[in-house]
Amino acid sequence: MNAVDYLDLSPIRRVRGTVKLPGSKSISNRILLLAALAEGETTIRELLESDDTEYMLGALRKLGITCRADGERSVRVGGGDGAFPVKKAELFLGNAGTAFRPLTAVLALTGGDYRLSGVPRMHERPIGDLVDALKSLGANIEYLGQPGYPPLAIRPATIRAGGTVSVRGSVSSQFVTALLMAVPLTRARTLVVVEGDLVSKPYVEITLNTMRRFGVDVARDGGSAFTIPEASRYVSPGEIYVEGDASSASYFLAAGAISGLKGGGPVRVEGVGRASIQGDVRFTEILERMGAKITIGESWIEAGAGEEAARRGTLKAIAADFNHIPDAAMTAAVTALFADGPSTLRNIGSWRVKETDRIAAMAKELRKLGATVEEGADYLRITPPQSSILNPGVAIDTYDDHRMAMCFSLAALGGVTVRINDPGCVAKTFPEYFDVFAGIAER
Repeated sequence: MNAVDYLDLSPIRRVRGTVKLPGSKSISNRILLLAALAEGETTIRELLESDDTEYMLGALRKLGITCRADGERSVRVGGGDGAFPVKKAELFLGNAGTAFRPLTAVLALTGGDYRLSGVPRMHERPIGDLVDALKSLGANIEYLGQPGYPPLAIRPATIRAGGTVSVRGSVSSQFVTALLMAVPLTRARTLVVVEGDLVSKPYVEITLNTMRRFGVDVARDGGSAFTIPEASRYVSPGEIYVEGDASSASYFLAAGAISGLKGGGPVRVEGVGRASIQGDVRFTEILERMGAKITIGESWIEAGAGEEAARRGTLKAIAADFNHIPDAAMTAAVTALFADGPSTLRNIGSWRVKETDRIAAMAKELRKLGATVEEGADYLRITPPQSSILNPGVAIDTYDDHRMAMCFSLAALGGVTVRINDPGCVAKTFPEYFDVFAGIAER
């Protein structure tokens, strides 16, 4: 999409059709990094083409890893067998947490002199828990700005191999992911212990699954302790496919459910399904509770309105814990505008340290549309506008947050024109989102 200040979405009467999803950002960046650390060359198919994956690719190339295109959405990565050829580099990683956090851990344990920085918002996203864990292993990491936050300087250090390393899990699952991906480079048996509750637990499952595909099988003791075996080593699987992005699927599935209230839908997404390793496929359970009809195949999901919801012309309000699917929770917040009463989204405190403070941003923008919103430290309570009629002509601010832009496109299904400011921010994970969305819309 060309850089524009805003995009006006005219009222959408209904949606129906099929969408082929782009590759998962979370899986794409994990595979890219493990391919770079593996022995042998890896061909990655259906790789997401987005800002965040470009930051990872750019960083790997600066570190001396060969990454070359191999047809559309395919890249060949020459593995460094546990090391990077370039030992001194400055890496700019935008606002890509899935690149910044794992690279911090890997570079801290592989030896070298590096500077890692990002956009101003990245410098407001905490990283102290990960840095503390790495320092306990002997890593030499310095904060170049505010303590506990990027930018960072990483210098060569003598790393303590083996034993136990602890990390807090209550701020970001990316800290746990980063440690798990980096520790095998020591080749020593290591126990990674998660202190406190682990947020976004399904994303750690993605990490473990991806590591297994590269030859490192992590043993688990419940959800709070992980043992990396001695002599672990990443080995290329040769060729690997990236499944579709389940978080991106949520917008289209919600659209199918909402549209079904007025005779539209269903909408089918291809690329995720019963075989998915992503936690956000559980958003289908939220939609079913709200009255949607969900059908799931091996690699596709279809959503429309259930008979009762279609008859009533409204979805059911819900109260749910979204700790494990915080990204899809944003879609649920906008979908709540079409419910029959107040909906409560609990355990979403991790929103505060994402691309923006998503709790504050979501509350403000939902109120523009006429919703009554109660905002807490880790929850939102959303009451739809009276008579379920949305305020027309609203301009939604997106805060340089791709998910704010995408989820608020659903408001156009409420029969009003919606202006999305800075629509280009969707390039972070889904550059063609608005074109794809328009492709299933009937006005």
